[in-house]
Amino acid sequence: QVQLVESGGGLVQAGGSLRLSCAASLRTFSTSSMGWFRQAPGKEREFVAAIGWSGGRTLYADSVKGRFTVSRDNAKRTVHLQMNSLKPDDTAVYYCAADRPLSGRVAVTTSEYDYWGQGTQVTVSS
Repeated sequence: QVQLVESGGGLVQAGGSLRLSCAASLRTFSTSSMGWFRQAPGKEREFVAAIGWSGGRTLYADSVKGRFTVSRDNAKRTVHLQMNSLKPDDTAVYYCAADRPLSGRVAVTTSEYDYWGQGTQVTVSS
């Protein structure tokens, strides 16, 4: 059974930083693109960032470009999201997601991901 477990969320003041991690039990992790999404209360889940299987390609939502950085460690089967200069609008539950292996894409929509974590809460106070 595939498990994705997020950690690192919490409460931070505006302008602060957090680093989210996602540990995956996925055996094909090193050939799967990984994504981060977030969902604020009353809103749809939205794309934040994604990284290709090798880490050579990354994509970001316009709202986080220049502030967030996605990275991965295939040996440890983990993916990280470094979040700097946090804003109150970044408050949401953040989810890690895994695409099917060898898809060759770096996906930005929820429907393109096969596996999801339970999420970790990020709250940014003003």
